[in-house]
Amino acid sequence: MASASATATLLKPNPPPHKPSITASVSPPLPPPRRNNLLRRDFISLAATSTVLTQSIQFLAPAPASAAEDEEYIKDTSAVISKVRNTLSMAKTDPNVADAVAELREASNSWVAKYRKEKALLGKTSFRDIYSALNAVSGHYVSFGPTAPIPAKRKARILEEMETAEKALSRGR
Repeated sequence: MASASATATLLKPNPPPHKPSITASVSPPLPPPRRNNLLRRDFISLAATSTVLTQSIQFLAPAPASAAEDEEYIKDTSAVISKVRNTLSMAKTDPNVADAVAELREASNSWVAKYRKEKALLGKTSFRDIYSALNAVSGHYVSFGPTAPIPAKRKARILEEMETAEKALSRGR
């Protein structure tokens, strides 16, 4: 019999483990928000948001160029044009060519550094032509040295860009 009771105990299923019961507490319903009257905190948050937006829009919109800035651009650009013309017109045997080229490179580098970051000037014809001409002149002297003469074809293109830039400057473009 001992064997029958042993088998009977082994065949009995184990009771299921105890599962904790989850109870949810129900909170009373919230009153509907008042839409007719703004609360003080709503008003303050709206005022702060509109102030921040107004200030950020001022930084995003580019400021219109003033007449003084335009006059300065015209004066600086005209000075660079005259330096380029004077340097290109010098004879290759002139002993002052190297000094003139050094002055021209300094003037062109300062002009480019000053006006390249101005977004209002990037679309102007005068800026585009002067920038292209200065790039050609500077590239030539960097590659071939300050005493190397500029080839006739390149010189003609540079002088033509200078003329169109001067015309555009006189028209305010």
